[in-house]
Amino acid sequence: MSLFTTISDLSRSVGKARFALTLSGLLLQAGLAGAQDTPTYQTPPKALADLVTMPPTPTVSLSDKGDVMVILEQASAPGIAELAQPELKLAGLRMNPANNGPSRMRYITGLKIKKLNAREETPVTGLPASALISYVQWSPDYSKIAFANSTDERIDLYVADVATAKATKVGSAALNATMGIPFRWLSDSRALIVKTVPAGRGNTPEMSRVPAGPTTQANIGGKRGQAPTYQDLLKSPSDEKQFAYYTTAQVVRLSLDGQATPIGQPGIIASADPSPDGKYVMIETVHTPFSYLVPVYRFPLRTDVYASTGALIKTLNDGPLQESVPYSPDGAPTGPREFAWRADAPASVYYTVAQDNGDPKVKADVRDKVFLVEAPFSGQPREIYAAQYRFEGFEWGNETMALATERWWQTRKMLTRTVNPTSWQAATLFDRSYEDRYSNPGQPDTRHNQYGREVLNLLANNEILMLNGQGASPEGDRPFVSLLNLKTKQTRELWRSAAPNFERPVAVLDAARQVILTTRETPDENPNYFVRNLKARIAPVQVTAFPHPYPQLKGVQKQQLRYKRADGVDLTATLYLPAGYKKEQGPLPTFLWAYPAEFKSKDAAGQVSGSPYQFNRISYWGAAAFVTMGYAILDNASIPIVGEGDKEPNDTYVEQLVSSAKAAIDEGVRLGVVDSSRVGVGGHSYGAFMTANLLSHSKLFKAGIARSGAYNRTLTPFGFQNEQRTYWQAPEVYNTMSPFMNADKVKTPILLVHGEADNNTGTFPIQSERYYNALKSFGVTSKLVLLPYESHGYTAKESLLHMLWEMNGWLEAYVKNPKPATAAGQAGKVGGGK
Repeated sequence: MSLFTTISDLSRSVGKARFALTLSGLLLQAGLAGAQDTPTYQTPPKALADLVTMPPTPTVSLSDKGDVMVILEQASAPGIAELAQPELKLAGLRMNPANNGPSRMRYITGLKIKKLNAREETPVTGLPASALISYVQWSPDYSKIAFANSTDERIDLYVADVATAKATKVGSAALNATMGIPFRWLSDSRALIVKTVPAGRGNTPEMSRVPAGPTTQANIGGKRGQAPTYQDLLKSPSDEKQFAYYTTAQVVRLSLDGQATPIGQPGIIASADPSPDGKYVMIETVHTPFSYLVPVYRFPLRTDVYASTGALIKTLNDGPLQESVPYSPDGAPTGPREFAWRADAPASVYYTVAQDNGDPKVKADVRDKVFLVEAPFSGQPREIYAAQYRFEGFEWGNETMALATERWWQTRKMLTRTVNPTSWQAATLFDRSYEDRYSNPGQPDTRHNQYGREVLNLLANNEILMLNGQGASPEGDRPFVSLLNLKTKQTRELWRSAAPNFERPVAVLDAARQVILTTRETPDENPNYFVRNLKARIAPVQVTAFPHPYPQLKGVQKQQLRYKRADGVDLTATLYLPAGYKKEQGPLPTFLWAYPAEFKSKDAAGQVSGSPYQFNRISYWGAAAFVTMGYAILDNASIPIVGEGDKEPNDTYVEQLVSSAKAAIDEGVRLGVVDSSRVGVGGHSYGAFMTANLLSHSKLFKAGIARSGAYNRTLTPFGFQNEQRTYWQAPEVYNTMSPFMNADKVKTPILLVHGEADNNTGTFPIQSERYYNALKSFGVTSKLVLLPYESHGYTAKESLLHMLWEMNGWLEAYVKNPKPATAAGQAGKVGGGK
């Protein structure tokens, strides 16, 4: 198993003045001037509330030897008070200035050690009181576990011994995690490379409220540069000082006895990665000039190699500010990029250089070249690989075998090639469309080598087990394990999940004996871990017994639907029906939830996803929760937007959108479970954009719920989602697809919910604020709810409960029990429900 983290890095925001405005915005009454509800968070009915307040199911991580697992107990949703802690939003980062870490994380609260051949789970002792654990990492020899613990003032490093299940604090310096993972193990498992808060950093920069002058930006010479609508950018010299102060770190080599050896000078350390043999450390440092147009990962970046004793060995590269990277999945920065250690060698660095200036519009037979430079880094880098498409990376194996992956978004092509790291000869292994889920061969099994680095788990004759194959098929997902010969390219299936279970391979315990670890589930049985012997063909042995997370919801009915759109494209959706419901009771009010996706092929768009045998995961986040309120749920209804050949998908976005939604409703009606006169629609982010468009261009729905969406595409003029044309290249597409431009067409009640501190590219809160104002001007029954301190995804318990209360009230009023239209202002009083 490789480095793993347990974070959900969502951001918090805003000052007191903005908070006061948000609370006012939360109470706006649609069309009813002066009337406001009580400014308090609300709680939905218990069946919905329980989905937020129940303890999450633990996660696990397995040792590479396959004999021990760590059980990680997850924290419940944090309270709003935690989100209201101080926060800095600078250069695309959101930081907690009090402890020099990210401003929002989903923490681990407890650790347990479990041997796979024993029943007992041993809690790790020595943890601090009220532990807030993150960045959990196995040591290379799997005898220890390192992790960070956060407090209000600092972040500390702890190491737990697996044999004794006892944790101890290591070192006295606080960690600096503002720029990501703050530590890495050395290969000897006796020391770590750590990013710490410098002892002599000084006091926080004083911020004067009186500016020295205006803030300016200039494009002298007229150089072209198109940037997405990034958020949380630097805006002033004052911001620059704050950013530099809090992100500055000192890299040290920290032994387990607490001895610290500084490496290099303090700086804005983006990463500090030891070489596989532990003799060197590659440090990437951000430096000026900073940008007010792009986030930190586009700032100038210097890549140095140091000896682990602290001396500078070589500066490999000093890259410039990258403000003009083409806005495209196929775009890339100019110059050397993505420096990394070769995993199967003691100390060799490889990196990529675009051959087309990073511009996908430039014609080129070779898009990227990859170069290698070996210790002591005094020689000339040599070319080792030429990529037809964008180079994605290597999966290293040994001196004769590695896998290289290339990808090109415009054609959805993916190439996988075998590479001989001695001769650097390459041969195509797979040439496929990554949209085609049915042809996915699966991910190769890996192991950790003598350096503790993840490499291909090569067997005799260059065979390799393919793991984590989702097994997409016309019958639904059926995960599999197969044996692939990398020389002959022949594949032999060893095992495949079969009804009535959904079983997924997660790790190889013994490749030669073909013993694997899986998770197994059914619609009514939550996932647990099992050991399965593929050769012996005996019943799998259960190793965990996590309880059902919501036993009160057992009996909810689930069915995988398959149907066709009017143009013949195959579609799918997951239908949830209330426990005990029978068709004889008549059709139900319905809630459809979706997220559109673009495709270049109708065949790929119509492929089946999901499995009818998976556990009924009833989450508070989507629509499925409302099956408890008596609705039929059309969940994850496929909304493919297809543009085959030279056609652009979005040229017919509206037509395909409406046709897909109509097909889902028609299928529910055909089954006798959906009442077509009482259907609501909802979605989050691009799903919210979809919802608003469906209400603008169809009469299929009684109400809509749109969360954290973007509604005016002229505010994202250099592309959005997977649209690569600019506004000036395709103005009609932008205008037609913008619900804001079509607000006059909406006649259906719509609830808008948005995190007030949304940091997602393109979905500024102003998108919902301006759209609500437009709807209100046309007398549309509507409501705007701004959630204080919440980002693109909502995390606080109070926010989640209130979100469900608002959604339930809206569905109750306008879908389940629709009444004749009344004064527009009454919309503002909707909330909660029975």
